[in-house]
Amino acid sequence: MGAIKQHLIDPEICIRCNTCEATCPVGAITHDDNNYVVDASICNACMDCIAPCPTGSIDNWRQVGEPFSVAQQFAWTELPPPTADVETIDALDDEVAALLAAAHERAGGHARAPASAAKPRVNLYNRANPITAVVTGNFRITAADAESDVRHIILDFGTVPFPVLEGQSIGITPPGEDATGRPYAMRLYSIASPRDGERPNTNNLALTVKRVAERRPDGSLFRGLASNYLCDLKLGDQVAVTGPFGATFLMPDDPGADIIMICTGTGAAPFRGFTERRRRIAHRGPGRLWLFFGARTPQELPYFGPLQKVPKTLLEQELVFSRLPGQRRQYVQHRMAARGPELAELLRRPATHVFLCGLKGLEAGVDEALVAVGREAGFDWPALRAVLRADGRFHAETY
Repeated sequence: MGAIKQHLIDPEICIRCNTCEATCPVGAITHDDNNYVVDASICNACMDCIAPCPTGSIDNWRQVGEPFSVAQQFAWTELPPPTADVETIDALDDEVAALLAAAHERAGGHARAPASAAKPRVNLYNRANPITAVVTGNFRITAADAESDVRHIILDFGTVPFPVLEGQSIGITPPGEDATGRPYAMRLYSIASPRDGERPNTNNLALTVKRVAERRPDGSLFRGLASNYLCDLKLGDQVAVTGPFGATFLMPDDPGADIIMICTGTGAAPFRGFTERRRRIAHRGPGRLWLFFGARTPQELPYFGPLQKVPKTLLEQELVFSRLPGQRRQYVQHRMAARGPELAELLRRPATHVFLCGLKGLEAGVDEALVAVGREAGFDWPALRAVLRADGRFHAETY
C-alpha cells in the first residue's frame, strides 16, 4: 500500500468539546473517555471539521505508510514522534489547502474570521511545553452578596512574548491527576482584555471565571475543578498556560465596523476585550458597539459597576435581568425585539458584525428574536445569517 495523508487530532491540545464529531458529515470522528480520533478508513478529507475547532487540535496531518488505527489513537496522550515512514506535515499542501478553501465556500459554510481582523498566532505553547504566567490580580466582579462568584484574574507573562487578539482563548490545566492517574483535562477560557494587555503595553491578559459550586439532587456539593483552582489563586502564584487558541471569533480591526455583542454571564469576557480595544482606538473611526448582556440580577452581572462608567458614545448597553423582584422576567432576546428597528438598520449595513457568547440555550432565543425583527423589517434572518457567516460577520461561541 502506498503512503497516505492521515488526518489526526492532537490529544494535548484537544479540549473534548465534541465540535468536530458533531460537524463531520461522514461520521469519521469518534471518541472514548480519553481521546477524540479520526477513522482513516472513513475520512474523505472534506475539511468540514477544521474551521469550527476552537483550538486547532483537529488540524494535524501525517504522511504514513500504514494508517494509525482508532484503537491506537485512543491510547495516545500526545501525537507520536515522526519516524522513517511517519513524517509531520508542517503546512497543508496545495491539494489540502484547496479542499479547505472549497469547504469554506459552501453555502451556509462555517465561521470565518472578519476580513479586517489581524492574523492570530495559535498553538504557540502546548501541554508538553506550556508558558508560565504569574497571577498579578484576582478580583471578585459580582457583588459580595451575589450567589455567583465571578472573578477577574490577571496573568502576567513577564519577558516571554505571548501575543493574543481579542476573542482568542487560552488553555488552563489544573495541577494533579484524575482517578486513572492521567493529568486533568485542559479547560479553555476566553481572554477578557485587549491585545496590548490589561494595562496598555503590558505583557499580560485577563480572564473572567465563574466559580462552579452546585448542589446535586442527592444533596452533595459539586465543585468545578478548574474554576475553583483559578478562583482560589493568590497573587504571585504561577499558572501553566497553553495556547493561544482561536482563529475566527476575532474582533474586526476596521474602526468603522459596527459590532453587536450578545452574551450572558462569563460570556461577556471577549466583549470586555472588544470594548477596551475600541476605547483605546476610539478616535480612529465611527464604528458603534452595542452590548446585550443578560444576568439574573444586577448583583450577579459581571462588571456591572465598571459598565456604569462606560460612555454611551463608546458602548450602547442593554443590561437585562431575569430575576428582579416584582418584575416580569426579561432575557436578552426580549430586549433585542424591543429595539428591533434599530437592530434591523444595523444588520442592513455592510460593516456590521454579530457576536454571540454564553450558554448554549442563548442561541435559540436570539434567533427567534432576530427572525421577528427581520419579519417586521422585511428581511429573512436565517438567509441573512448565512450571508453574514460566509462573510466573516457572524460568530457564535456557546457552551
